[in-house]
Amino acid sequence: MNKITMTLQVDHLILEALKEDISSEDVTTNSVMKEAVPGEVDLICKEDGIIAGLEIFSRVFTLLDADTKVELFCKDGDEVKKGQKMGKVTGDIRVLLSGERVALNYLQRMSGIATYTHSVASLLEGTGITLLDTRKTTPNMRIFEKYAVRVGGGQNHRYNLSDGVLLKDNHIGAAGSVANAVKMAQEYAPFVRKIEVEVETLDQVKEAVEAGADIIMLDNMTPEMMKEAVQLLQDAGFSRQDAIELLKVQAISNTCEVLDSIRLNLDELQTMVDSCTTGTLQGAAVRITGDIVNYEG
Repeated sequence: MNKITMTLQVDHLILEALKEDISSEDVTTNSVMKEAVPGEVDLICKEDGIIAGLEIFSRVFTLLDADTKVELFCKDGDEVKKGQKMGKVTGDIRVLLSGERVALNYLQRMSGIATYTHSVASLLEGTGITLLDTRKTTPNMRIFEKYAVRVGGGQNHRYNLSDGVLLKDNHIGAAGSVANAVKMAQEYAPFVRKIEVEVETLDQVKEAVEAGADIIMLDNMTPEMMKEAVQLLQDAGFSRQDAIELLKVQAISNTCEVLDSIRLNLDELQTMVDSCTTGTLQGAAVRITGDIVNYEG
């Protein structure tokens, strides 16, 4: 993340997390450390994975005390191994103790997301299919979780509801039909916004194409139904590049099932779709610890 993004979009979220953890004071640390004492903490990886969130980890401590020094021995996106020393933090021991949990929470969660995303993206390598995330993020964690997806090799779909038009089943139901929903979106949304429609049946595919949708999301279709849907799109003059057909991976509530679904259908998927999206990318963690190795007490 660049400095501007960090200052405008991230710092206030980190401060809120710190306030959640320290509502008035860190009574435990203040009990055993009455005054500032220099200390050092090693950042140790407890399991293999893809690291993400090192800047956020560092920022937690420097927001508490600008004099805190963080030295990192790896960078976001690196593959790390169990037992690897990834960095060290030096400064007032009270800052290190009070900020440790929040810093590690960010780093563990973001690294878990990057690690899982990498495992799915690796299955799709060489297929031409792009892996996309969703808005199924933890409240007030979206900027961190979507960043971690990119670190892991995926790409971001919509960041939020202001980012683009995506007509789902409830929007279509409220509008009365796919055609009505697309027409309303065309009339209201700025012309630079593409209109994406989530479809579940072949009739909806036809209706979305005829209504002028820019992007078609094939929602939980079987490979057999997808073949028919893609043929309909091609017959209508859509190319893969123009349509950006999306496959919404089935069984998104279970990580193993998602991976199995991709593995089992990969040969067929790569001939039909440009990208797939799954809501499981934002729900994992990698174990990491901060071990105090030295303090002048």
